[in-house]
Parts: sequence; structure tokens; C-alpha cells
Amino acid sequence: MASTTGPMTFTSSPSNSTTCDTLYAHRDYARVVMPIFYCTVFVVGLLGNCLALHVIRPNLKKINSTTLYSLNLVISDILFTLSLPVRIVYYALGFHWPLGEMLCKISGLIFYINTYAGVNFMTCLSVDRFIAVVLPLRFARLRKVSNVRYICVGVWVLVLAQTLPLLGMPMTGEEDGGYITCMEYPNFDKVDHIANILIGAVFLGYIIPVITILVCYSVLCSKLHLTAKTNHLTEKSGRSRKAIGVICCVSLVFVVCFSPYHIDILQYMIRKLSSDPDCADLTAFQVSLHITVCLMNFNSCLDPFIYFFACKGYKRKLMKLLKMQVSMSFSSAVRTSPEGSSKDIIDGNKIQLNSSTIGGTSERLTERRSHRNE
Repeated sequence: MASTTGPMTFTSSPSNSTTCDTLYAHRDYARVVMPIFYCTVFVVGLLGNCLALHVIRPNLKKINSTTLYSLNLVISDILFTLSLPVRIVYYALGFHWPLGEMLCKISGLIFYINTYAGVNFMTCLSVDRFIAVVLPLRFARLRKVSNVRYICVGVWVLVLAQTLPLLGMPMTGEEDGGYITCMEYPNFDKVDHIANILIGAVFLGYIIPVITILVCYSVLCSKLHLTAKTNHLTEKSGRSRKAIGVICCVSLVFVVCFSPYHIDILQYMIRKLSSDPDCADLTAFQVSLHITVCLMNFNSCLDPFIYFFACKGYKRKLMKLLKMQVSMSFSSAVRTSPEGSSKDIIDGNKIQLNSSTIGGTSERLTERRSHRNE
């Protein structure tokens, strides 16, 4: 998928502008690989985030700042996954969009809204954790639910301000062979000052948030590490290690998923300002965009795994659903759980073991041992 075939040449279009005819030379590979990838993201992302919504919903009465930010992040991911089927069809048809300009713009708008809503709410979560651990008294008002609601509204307004200008840009373009592309870079390349616009968008939508997240989580890890050293009970409980593990996991997912796409755009736009890239450069950039966009969208698929390790309620609900699917013989071996009442399965019949039953069993075992000793 990363390689292209055929000679790289420029051809003249009717509008007297030059176009590169190798931008979609990887079409045959992409129409197989990309639909499979996005089908996986659709299934895992939708099921995982719907489960997260199911876990968060009963806690809305006791909602806090972290839950509220997480709820908005989950809604953003679900919105994105619901828009994937039309993109899957687009890639399966070999980068052909038969649904018209308006639906292309709506699809692109949802894509970018999810991208930057995810970035901004992950940034809010990191700042929220930073305040809770490092500055719990000085900025406690920023973690009040009444104030966090306004912050969430402000984030959505910011995201819409970043993405709504896309509606005034051309999203579709006609290629050789009757293909109509949707939300591809060559369609945006016709916009005046597109390099400056995209460089500004990268700084506002990626560089500032990623610096904020890495600084907050670096200070948090240092603080938790020092706390674990001075408090042996905290160190033995493993809570600080778990918190640091979750922080590192979130940071890693953010950097791995979002960095390649934004760095790719930034380096190409800087080169575009200094010189005109040739057909080979434009083709390589186009192919790399398809790869890095896939990687960035994979974020919505990875979020449920972060919830699994970070949220006890999420883990409990998921394990319950998995236990409902296994056979009775297998579930009898894994039924025991430290939470709630113990259950056992004997000959396919469920027997509730309460405290009296356990006590009686232990007494009988003690009596048998005493008879043997005698």
C-alpha cells in the first residue's frame, strides 16, 4: 500500500493546471486493505464505546469532572464510528464517492469533529488529573461539575470553529477513469493559502494539546512516584504503579495515533512554502496520508482498551458479558470473583454459597482433621 506503480508524470487538465496521474496508483491495494481495516475499527470501536456509555450512564447522578469529560469523549467516538460505513464503501469502490458533494462535506465534517474533539477532551482529562493530584486546592473550582459543563460546551464550540470552515471548501474532485474522490488532499490543494491554513491548524489542534498532555502527565508521574517512595502503604497497594501505567498508556496511544498524521502534514506544508513539490513528492504524501489517517482513526478503537484497564466498572461489565457467552463448564471454573457473593456450579445447578454454608463446610473439615489426628 505504501508503494506506487507506473511512471510519475504530470498531465494538463482543461483548466490549464497540471495534475499528477499517479496519486491513486495504489488503488488496487487500498480497496482491499482499507475496508477491512475500517470494518474492524467500526465493530470494535462501536461495541467498546457503547459499552463505555452503558457503564457511565448509571453514574450520571454522581457525575464528576472526569466522568463528564469521558462521556463527551465516548460520544465523539460513537459519532465517528457511525459515519464509517459510507467511508468503507468509498474505499471499497477504489476512492470513488457516488453520494454527492454535500454528503461528502458532512462525512468530512464528522471526521474532523471527532479528531479534534478527541484531542481536546483528552487534553481536558490530562489537565483535570493534573489539578486533582498536583494543585487540588488552588484550582479546585475548575473541577466543579457546574464549571466543567461550561468547559465542555466551550470545547465543542472550539471544535466547530475549527471544522465548520471546511463547508466552504471543495471536498470532491474528478479523477481519470470517472472516479470522484472525497476528502482527499488534492481537492483542498486548490484553496488559496492552504499551506498556511494547515500549519496553523496543526499548531492549534495538535502541537499545543500534545505539549500540554505530556507536561501534565510527566509531572503527575513524578508526583506519584515520589508519593509511593515516601508512603510504603501506597507502594505496596500498587495504586501508584497502576495510575502511572494508565497515564503512560494514554500518552502512548495519543502520540502514536495522532503524531504521524500531523507531522506528515506539517513537514509537507513547510516544504510547499519553500518550493513546489513534484509529482513524486505529491504521490508519496498522498499515500502517507492514507496510512496515517488510518492510524489516527484507530484511536477510537483503542479507547475501549484504555477504559478496560482504567475503569473497574467497565472491566466488570465486560467480563459479565463474556461470561454469558461461554459454556457452563467453563464458567464454573472462572466464576469466583473477589467482588460480590461467591457462586459455584455443581452438575449444571447453581448453588448460592452464603456465609453459613461456608462456615458449616469449614467446621466439617476441621472435625475430620481432628478425628484423623486422634
